[in-house]
Amino acid sequence: MTGLAGTRRLTRLALRRDRVQLPVWLAALTLLEYGSAVSIVEGYADPAERTAFVVTSANNAALLAFNGLVSGDSVGATIASQVLLIMLVGAAAMSTLTVVRHTRQNEETGRAELIGSAPVGRHAPLTAALIVAAGANLVLGVLAALALVACGLPAGGSAASGVAVAGTGIAFAALAAIAAQLTSGARAANGLAAAAIGAAFLLRGVGDATGDVRGVRVDPGWASDLSPIGWAQRIRPYDGDHWIVLLPLLALTAAAAAAAFALAARRDLGAGLLADRPGPPRAGRGLRSPLGLAWRLQRGVLLGWVVAVVVVAAGMGGVGDAVGDVVASSDAVADAIGRLGGGGSPVDAYFAAVLSLVGVAVAGYAVQALQRLRTEEGGPLEPVLATATGRPRWLAGHLLIAAAGVVLLLAVAGATTGLVYAAATGGNWHLTGTLTAAALVRAPAALVLAGFAVAAFGLLPRLVTAITWAVFAACLLLGQIGQLLNLPAAVLDASPFSHVPAAPVAPVTAAPLVVLTVVAAALTATGFAAFRRRDIG
Repeated sequence: MTGLAGTRRLTRLALRRDRVQLPVWLAALTLLEYGSAVSIVEGYADPAERTAFVVTSANNAALLAFNGLVSGDSVGATIASQVLLIMLVGAAAMSTLTVVRHTRQNEETGRAELIGSAPVGRHAPLTAALIVAAGANLVLGVLAALALVACGLPAGGSAASGVAVAGTGIAFAALAAIAAQLTSGARAANGLAAAAIGAAFLLRGVGDATGDVRGVRVDPGWASDLSPIGWAQRIRPYDGDHWIVLLPLLALTAAAAAAAFALAARRDLGAGLLADRPGPPRAGRGLRSPLGLAWRLQRGVLLGWVVAVVVVAAGMGGVGDAVGDVVASSDAVADAIGRLGGGGSPVDAYFAAVLSLVGVAVAGYAVQALQRLRTEEGGPLEPVLATATGRPRWLAGHLLIAAAGVVLLLAVAGATTGLVYAAATGGNWHLTGTLTAAALVRAPAALVLAGFAVAAFGLLPRLVTAITWAVFAACLLLGQIGQLLNLPAAVLDASPFSHVPAAPVAPVTAAPLVVLTVVAAALTATGFAAFRRRDIG
């Protein structure tokens, strides 16, 4: 039997397991790219306005760090500078989660040991995971290119953009394969992979922000050369289409994949190459309650989200100083920001729009945190319930941590955005409190998604992951491109975030927040009642 025996069947099994998750990822990223491209095509139809916008972007370090590399003032180049970075990060996240799910998670849950009792080669599971991730990225690359062609852009540049997205995703899939060999848990492996994406993003951001500006083109600094995301940007779609830049991505993919296979051959099944630290012989007082246990399990995820929110919020606050120039460059852009932010002054509308995005993103934290419920049910839950701990107390512990995390992350986002904006403008320190309160207004809507996750866990535990992430993706898309595409109000109202007052532009009224809180409570109660009545496992 060879080391790859059974790869074909494991690939089919992995595709069956991901028959919902991967299509959701592909559809969400493709629609996000298409909607963003359409808004730019419509917003910058006038060449003079487009050039003014590109010059503003090229000369603002914060915009370069968080939007992407500026490479020309054509319609295609403008879209690439605003959209390509999002697609690269999205492809990387999809790839890392997919690889870890079909490697380290299978070992952690015992599936790999069961599969290993059949005639399956040692390298077959890792090979199947990489095949699935690579195939998903190739499909994403094709869809991304077709979405841009549908916007009327040249096929050559669209193909270069799609290849950049696919190449980046495949490279990070190989890096995730290494992370899966180093750790003994799926959460730790996902954490290492996420750290790699974050480091690549930050290095690219530093390189772009410190690059040389030459009119409507930016040559990034040396830090960008250390980042796979920076390499992908240098393909420069619609500005030369430098295909040669794919060689470093291919080399990284080959080297990382080879390293992953070599490491897999040197470790025991279920073990990681990084030794786990032994815990204390006795549990602390904090672990003597379901709430303490939930905090111990969730604190790493929350800390990672706090760091990410601080970085993103700092970028949003820094960009706020340039909003006036960006709005002045195009009436269509001013109208788009007004629709997303609910009107008002350009700066207030901008902050309302970005805080709405933060609110949806923080709901993603709640969904991720509550996915731990299903993970625990497949493992240590039964021994916990064999003690004096009842189901409601155990479930309430995880829910309280998730809800408190939502409030904390929103407060951190608002405060960081206000502080950075005040520092950039040399005043307006009063906006820190205003933006903190405006961010917290989004909490009830985020808690609706948390309540939905609990209800799905109680009613449909086998489908909870797919259902909750699909609903989250729908809310994200409706919030970001629904207004720009002029979707019917009935469709937009399906998202709880469409009912949140657009603070700091609109006055905050209690009625919608109370209704959202009641809906969240009803969904949560439904989940508690269903969980008490169904079987475990």
